[in-house]
Amino acid sequence: MAFFTRVIRAMEKISPISLAEHSWDNVGKLIEPPYPRHFPSRVLLTIDLTPLVLEEALADKQIGVIIAYHPPIFRPIKRLNLDNAKQAIVLKCVAQGIGVFSPHTASDSCVGGVNDWLAKGLGAGTIKPIAPAQNPPEGHEEAGTGRMFTLDQPAPLSTIIERVKQHLKLRYVRVATTNKHSSGELISTIGICAGSGSSVLLPATADLYFTGEMSHHDILAALDKNTSVILCEHSNTERGYLSEVLKPKLEQLLKEGKEEKIDVVVSKVDKDPLETV
Repeated sequence: MAFFTRVIRAMEKISPISLAEHSWDNVGKLIEPPYPRHFPSRVLLTIDLTPLVLEEALADKQIGVIIAYHPPIFRPIKRLNLDNAKQAIVLKCVAQGIGVFSPHTASDSCVGGVNDWLAKGLGAGTIKPIAPAQNPPEGHEEAGTGRMFTLDQPAPLSTIIERVKQHLKLRYVRVATTNKHSSGELISTIGICAGSGSSVLLPATADLYFTGEMSHHDILAALDKNTSVILCEHSNTERGYLSEVLKPKLEQLLKEGKEEKIDVVVSKVDKDPLETV
């Protein structure tokens, strides 16, 4: 079986592409080179396939597939020129025989995916999708968009903030606090959405929204609903999933019944473009 095909089949078990937001997202096999690299033995995981991440992949001749959480091809491409960074990435992947696969919202919606991983850092509680998936595949019956997390033991906002920072390994987060939470009222319910959460979270009722980013006016809308907000920057809510969940799962599936070893590595140069100084 071709290397790329093996990786895709394993990813389909972890985060079935049928769970993605196909109305707007661009997921699955995005770049399939006609002449793949010879004898690849390594898969690279990254949130964003930037020029720097591509350089990292090109320098390692064992990498045959890049799994880019965010699709590097999103909007329609009308031409392929090297003077455009996105187009150059496509051309170089094809020329160097590297396949590219993107799970994006399938990884958000699936059971054990990004949103479930975010919830694990909040404490003990119960979890359900904000918008359950329609006709989910076997093993993903509890899949869906976003997550509503109910704490077994309600906690003050300050405690939740510290749990988030510890789970995501962040020194700082941004917080919008309602008057009731400033006065010490405890938090019981938390709406969770990796990345950009406004469209998923605002229709949901919760004490707290936990996401990567929201616009100024969407934050005001949340406060008007007496909902506090924790923002961690977009990809900071996604990146830890690669090393803590996806890497071990993918390695396990790729070695089942196979003698040759396939390594799964996480990019060392992929990072959120924003930092607090």
